[in-house]
Amino acid sequence: MEARDEVPRARYRIKDALRFYQSVGSIQAANLQLTTLLNAALRRVLGEVTFIQVVRDEREALMGRIRDQLDHEADGYGIQVVDVRIRRADLPEQNSQAVYQRMQTERQREAAEFRAQGGQKAQEIRANADREATVIVAEANSKAEQIRGEGDAERNRLFAEAYSKDPDFFAFYRSMTAYETGLKGADTRFLLKPESDFFRFFGGPSGKPGAAAAAPTSGQAAAPKP
Repeated sequence: MEARDEVPRARYRIKDALRFYQSVGSIQAANLQLTTLLNAALRRVLGEVTFIQVVRDEREALMGRIRDQLDHEADGYGIQVVDVRIRRADLPEQNSQAVYQRMQTERQREAAEFRAQGGQKAQEIRANADREATVIVAEANSKAEQIRGEGDAERNRLFAEAYSKDPDFFAFYRSMTAYETGLKGADTRFLLKPESDFFRFFGGPSGKPGAAAAAPTSGQAAAPKP
């Protein structure tokens, strides 16, 4: 048999039928009497503990204390209480609001802590990424400088080799390169003498003075002087 109300539930059995019918007379009366006793035991035990202990930490032990108190009081009715359970733990309105406020504050604190940890982790990731990017760029620049140095060395080697094989062609090539670079602009101006060494290949492909003047052939007479 069970005695019930909105919050607790108690299971009991009749151990002394004569005393039971002499004291309460019926199951309905026994249920009402046990409900009153159960609520009183419930208030006595739960009034000494916190809500967290009721719903989580000491639930089984508290139910045992309530059962023992109720069983002791129900003994006079010929009843033995077998088990007590709480189906729902209701609190007064002000207590419920206080619990809700504490829960809300705790969740807000945890959320702020998580956000702070996330911000710190993001900062660490950004710092690591910036450091790695700096290292990669520095290594790339170093590698590029090394490659450029090797290219310049190879170019100089080729130029030196070409110069040693044909100094005249090398001088001609360098002059052509200088003409291309120096005369590239639309209004390039040079204040140089025509016989300047810079324009020496303008007079002839050999770059030597007087090379452009054609020598008279053996069968051609020289023009008379005036």
